[in-house]
Amino acid sequence: MMDWTDRHCRVFHRLMTRRALLYTEMLTTGAIIHGDRARLLGFDQSEHPVALQLGGSDPRDLAAAARIGEDFGYDEINLNVGCPSDRVKDGRFGACLMAEPALVADGVAAMKHAVKIPVTVKCRIGIDDQDPEVALDVLARGVVAAGADALIVHARKAWLNGLSPKENRDIPPLDYDRVYRLKIALPHVPIVINGGIGSVAEAKQHLAHVDGVMLGRAAYQDPWRLLAVDSELFGEAPPHAGMKDVFEAMMPYIERQLAQGTRLHSITRHFVGAFHGVPGARAFRRHLAEHGVRRDAGVSVLREAIALVDGSAAVSMAA
Repeated sequence: MMDWTDRHCRVFHRLMTRRALLYTEMLTTGAIIHGDRARLLGFDQSEHPVALQLGGSDPRDLAAAARIGEDFGYDEINLNVGCPSDRVKDGRFGACLMAEPALVADGVAAMKHAVKIPVTVKCRIGIDDQDPEVALDVLARGVVAAGADALIVHARKAWLNGLSPKENRDIPPLDYDRVYRLKIALPHVPIVINGGIGSVAEAKQHLAHVDGVMLGRAAYQDPWRLLAVDSELFGEAPPHAGMKDVFEAMMPYIERQLAQGTRLHSITRHFVGAFHGVPGARAFRRHLAEHGVRRDAGVSVLREAIALVDGSAAVSMAA
């Protein structure tokens, strides 16, 4: 979810579910240690609970970055061992680390020693020609022995040689049963499943076998799905009844950000799928695309776009 789940996106998503754990986009240890920490790590307090996802392989750097994240107030540190992009591979982090389980375990141990908050690992079931039965088991047992508090498993291989990052999201076949078998093998370890899960209804089916479900593209591309999380999974009322209520609750945050110099488009780019399938959704997107990019664009642009959507249909969709 690099370049997707930034702070504006997370505030938006939090207005649809109080209970889901939100994750940052992956940030490299080098950027956190040497970069503009306020810009990279700053977040709104409404986002809690929120986890910081790290990319890196050097145990000392991971420990330092984790400590910085804890000091900023994050609720969890997550090590990404699943991203297949070329720039990640070239930097010796992400999915390529599936081939170095001992190094991953060393990184987890260093982070656990450095912070008091939970440390988790997100991985694939394997890469390239690895046997997922062996590769996932070796990595999982290694990081658990090192102290990992949970394992999030994207239930497909990553092919680092021959497939693009985009193709790696769809072409390697999903193998949910492999993740289920991991949970059986490690009954006392929280196992979260990820990959190709398109709805809260599908998530409920997986929860019969594992402890948690991570939604990525489904939550971003059709964010209205998140309105069902609290009611369907936790038996609690959602924060808001429909998307128009969510946007009304979002307005004060947007106004504060605009006053600080943030461009409206930096926030509204995350709203593209907000009314997917509702009459007026295309007009909503078009209005934001045409007017939201103006340097002087304000909340009135968003209000005008929302007014183009069929309100009754938006509410029924969320329900």
